[in-house]
Amino acid sequence: MEPKEDKHKINEKIHYPKLRVVGEGIEPAVYSTSEALRLAQEKELDLVVITDKADPPVAKIIDYKKFLYDQKKKQKEIAAKAQKTVVKEIRFGPNTDDHDYEFKLKHAENFLKEGSKLKAYVFFKGRSIVFKDKGEILLLRLAQDLEDLGKVESLPKLEGKRMIMMIAAKK
Repeated sequence: MEPKEDKHKINEKIHYPKLRVVGEGIEPAVYSTSEALRLAQEKELDLVVITDKADPPVAKIIDYKKFLYDQKKKQKEIAAKAQKTVVKEIRFGPNTDDHDYEFKLKHAENFLKEGSKLKAYVFFKGRSIVFKDKGEILLLRLAQDLEDLGKVESLPKLEGKRMIMMIAAKK
């Protein structure tokens, strides 16, 4: 297995004539690359190019392994903070009776309370597609019963043999 290429130019891999050097205990100034390397070696640290877009490129004298570790840690924190959206589904028939509706409504309330999105749909079997107005009424009734917990993202629309409605949890 060959060693993987570093994302940053460090130490001897830097081939710029001059660098703007920053770091702890170092007076920010423009140095020749060899002078900057000597400074880094005196402190037993690494010279790392932070940005090569500047003129001259900016390099920092730091412990490279610690720098990479901190960067990885920041990436993990960002990923942990990113919200993962969970979509829960509830299925109705066009002729769902009141008891079943109440039972499924309770589940829908729990899903929205835990922050999930809700995909409610009425599934039409065979010739029950003639009751599509019943399906729409059922979904709109559900939206009305859940209006304090969630907001409707998409109104009921027929897709094949399903009438689908999306509800997102309120913050």
